[in-house]
Amino acid sequence: MSQKSCRKSKLSPTSTMHFVKFYVRIALFVVVLALYIVHRVSGIDTVFGGYYDTIPWLVIIIMAVYAVEMALRFFPARIESMGCQKQFRRNYRPTGEPRARVISPIRTFVAAAAWIALNSIFGVLYYLGVIDGGILVLISLFYGVCDMICILFFCPFQTWFLKNRCCTDCRIYNWDFAMMFTPLVFINSIYTHVLVILSVLLLLRWEITLRLHPERFAPQTNASLRCENCEEKLCRHKRQLQSFIRKNKERFMKRNGEK
Repeated sequence: MSQKSCRKSKLSPTSTMHFVKFYVRIALFVVVLALYIVHRVSGIDTVFGGYYDTIPWLVIIIMAVYAVEMALRFFPARIESMGCQKQFRRNYRPTGEPRARVISPIRTFVAAAAWIALNSIFGVLYYLGVIDGGILVLISLFYGVCDMICILFFCPFQTWFLKNRCCTDCRIYNWDFAMMFTPLVFINSIYTHVLVILSVLLLLRWEITLRLHPERFAPQTNASLRCENCEEKLCRHKRQLQSFIRKNKERFMKRNGEK
C-alpha cells in the first residue's frame, strides 16, 4: 500500500476519539449489565438505592465519566466534532450570506416528541413496578452506546426526522446527553440528579446560543460547516457501512438469482 493511500485511510483525531468513546461505553454497559444479572440471580434488591449503593465505585465511575464529558462540552475543544463546536464564536467563519437556514422547527419538535413518548413508556413501567431503577440505568447506558452509533454508523434522527446532511450541521447535536439521561429523570438520587442537571444545562446553553446566533449553526452562513472545510470526515464511516451493506445485498441477491 502506498504512503498516499495509507494517509487517506488514517482516522482523523476526532474519529479516533469517537471510536475510543464507543468502546468505553460498550465496556461500561457490559459491566453494569453483568453486575445487574448477578445481583438479580442472587436475589439482591436491584433498585437504584439497592445494588448500586452496595458498589459505590460503579456509581462514581458512571457519574465521573459522563460528568467530565459534559463539563468539557461547555468549552471549545479542537478534537471535538464541529457538530457540537459550531456554537462557539471561534468556529464561526462568515460566508457573507445574510440569512441562516436551520433545520425546520417542526422536524425538531417531532424528533423531541418521539423521544419523550418512548421514554414515557419506560417511566410508566418503572412506576408500575414492572422494571426497576437498574433497568433505567441500563437503558441510559445503552443510549450512550447508541449515541456513538449515530455518530459513526447510522443516525435515525438524521435519516427519519431531521433530514440534515451530516453531524456537522445537526440541529440537535448537543441534545445527546439530555436524551441519554432521560430515563434517569424518574430515579430520585443525587447521582442521577447531577447527570440530569448537567445535561439540561448543556441543552439550554445550546438552545440559547442558537436563538442568539443562528448564523453559527447553518452551512449557508458558517463556512466551518461546509464539506470542503471538514477535517473530521465522520460521514466516511456511514458511507463505508452503506457501501458494505449494498455490496453484500447485491451479492446475496445475485447468489439467490443464480440458484
